Amino acid sequence: MIVTERKPLEEILRNLGSHAKVFLIGCGECSTTCKTGGEKEVLEMKQYLESQGKKVTGWVVPNAPCIAAQTKTAFAQNMSALKESQAILVLSCGLGVQSVKQCDRFGLSVQPALNSMFGTLMDPKGNFYEVCSNCGECVLSQTGCICPVTRCPKGLLNGPCGGVIKGKCEVDRNRDCAWVLIYQELEKRKELEKMKPISRPKDYGKTTKPQKVLVNP
Repeated sequence: MIVTERKPLEEILRNLGSHAKVFLIGCGECSTTCKTGGEKEVLEMKQYLESQGKKVTGWVVPNAPCIAAQTKTAFAQNMSALKESQAILVLSCGLGVQSVKQCDRFGLSVQPALNSMFGTLMDPKGNFYEVCSNCGECVLSQTGCICPVTRCPKGLLNGPCGGVIKGKCEVDRNRDCAWVLIYQELEKRKELEKMKPISRPKDYGKTTKPQKVLVNP
């Protein structure tokens, strides 16, 4: 899931500029969960824009606007409103914004209402934690499903640094050292031998951006 936060309202208004007729698109998955782009937030944005003299021509909350087919379906169902619009304000992560831009056939000004923060895991209490860096070389099988690339501020692959004190991170004393957690997890599983092999430096060429996966080359 992608964690997002709403941009300052002044910035959103500034980015819309002179465009007076705005269509709103939310997100039924990540942004709804983050409470930044669900139906409630879209309607609140509608109310705010109208209070600032904008006309909201319509709104829709696709389940996942980052999936082009869903965005195209939403567009088809709101064609008349889009034809009347000058801009589209998207309350989703950057993936959704770019999907909307690619699917737009009217040449409208597509603007983001949110900032994309990070990919996350949500715990049972609804808290968000960054646990994966999408590094292209997953080491979770060797580290007890605890990612040192993400959870160690230094991204160390071969055990803790010399700054760990009482199990706490040198960079942030309120944070548990990732490698202490890894050791404890592997010890619990009786798999401490997994810590013996020396990991080679990561191949960051695997995360050279932009990336693509051709499903139908």
